[in-house]
Amino acid sequence: MTPTAASSLNAARRRRELGELADGTEVDVLVVGLGATGAGAALDAATRGLTVAAIDAHDLAFGTSRWSSKLIHGGLRYLASGQLDVAHESAVERGILMERTAPHLVRAQPFVLPLTPLVGRGQAALARTGFLAGDMLRAAARTARATLPAPRTLSAVETRHLAPVLRATGLRGGLLSWDGQLTDDARLVTAVARTAAAHGARVLTRVRALELTGDGALVRDETTGQELRIRARAVVNAAGVWAGGLVPDVTLRPSRGTHLVLRSEALGRLSAGLHIPIPGESNRFVLVLPQGDGRVYVGLTDEPVDGDIPDVPEVPETDIGFLLDVLGSALDVTVHRDDLVGAFAGLRPLLDTRGTGGRTADISRKHAVLTSPDGVVTVVGGKLTTYRRMAQDAVDAAVAVRRLTAGPCRTASVPLVGAARPSALVRLDAPARLVRRYGSEAEAVHALGVQDPALARPVVPGHPVTGAELVWAVRHEGALDESDILDRRTRIGLVAQDRGLAEEAARDALAA
Repeated sequence: MTPTAASSLNAARRRRELGELADGTEVDVLVVGLGATGAGAALDAATRGLTVAAIDAHDLAFGTSRWSSKLIHGGLRYLASGQLDVAHESAVERGILMERTAPHLVRAQPFVLPLTPLVGRGQAALARTGFLAGDMLRAAARTARATLPAPRTLSAVETRHLAPVLRATGLRGGLLSWDGQLTDDARLVTAVARTAAAHGARVLTRVRALELTGDGALVRDETTGQELRIRARAVVNAAGVWAGGLVPDVTLRPSRGTHLVLRSEALGRLSAGLHIPIPGESNRFVLVLPQGDGRVYVGLTDEPVDGDIPDVPEVPETDIGFLLDVLGSALDVTVHRDDLVGAFAGLRPLLDTRGTGGRTADISRKHAVLTSPDGVVTVVGGKLTTYRRMAQDAVDAAVAVRRLTAGPCRTASVPLVGAARPSALVRLDAPARLVRRYGSEAEAVHALGVQDPALARPVVPGHPVTGAELVWAVRHEGALDESDILDRRTRIGLVAQDRGLAEEAARDALAA
């Protein structure tokens, strides 16, 4: 499928649409922040028939939305802590993504919880009960068994067959469960934003909000320094951990989640992800997440963050040491600090309804929609899986507060750019890896390499991303500079060495 002009984001479209707003064009809804929730709010509002402008000071998925575990999960952890509403909402949203809106980006991923000597029989029984309860959540959410297979108990031999890296000594077996794995969280945000654009939304990166009011915002074009005022009938603040800087009465308690990046060969063949129990915790795990691109992610932490919020959070050595220690409790190989090829951390915009005490790991992941005295609607909390519902609730509030004339929410049935039934995706004449990342547009991406064989080659030895994907990012996915291409459209930049090798190719793509 060739992309329509309506869904393609590029520098020329950005200049044109920003110029329209600078000339005084008023929109029904201004969305600030283009992470998953902000892009979702833009799509929600646009599909209700509202005119929309959505801005971000940096890029699509610049903040928390690109630093996740790349999982669309059914809320099992929240079920264990008694947050039944969050767990059910997560399971419902997982089913919507896997079966309706983004089946090209989310697929079933098996996970093994190894029953090592550190996992007592009582804890194993509790985990087994939890996985069965999670399967009940799947059924309650009406997600098909064909989409997510049933959990079951594994023998020690089966467990090591799926994950040979596990230590055999004392291994009693394992518990197999299934969840949704996202090909790439930043790609999901890009698909949502492009779908919003296809429905008429103006999606504008490098536009910083300086001041918000109920009827618009003073903004600055970060590429030129020009300041302008965007006029809007309603404003949605979806700036995540930075939301409080735009609406001062919003108080958040951010939490840092750190992941390590390893080359796949460091852990050998992995046919499943791993849940490695954290010693002393009954329902927290370190996840080992094979990515299928020669990399494996290991995460994640849950530590409170105080003080100023950085644009790109740093990874402290304490987080690295913690994750390596938990790995060492279950693996037959020792992963050293020198084995890491990268690491990343994201900040969760948690709303602490219990006051300032306690651990951030214990704070509810339920989202909240708040309205300021002058009518700015702010949405905070939640998690990547539930971005669509968060966006729906935020737009509902904006419509009600500002008395806009709008249709009902439609996003539970609106397929994202690239979405198609699995039976259609397998028939595409394109490499399977491109289909997993671009869905029905994979043939058009692949055609760039057919037309110019130089674009068909990987831009970094040992990593599958091709020059065609870099060109596609510039022409259709709104990439404006090298960092957009390498750090968010392709994720090459997660490994600094790979990033350095790919910078020239990224510059060539921009020049082309």
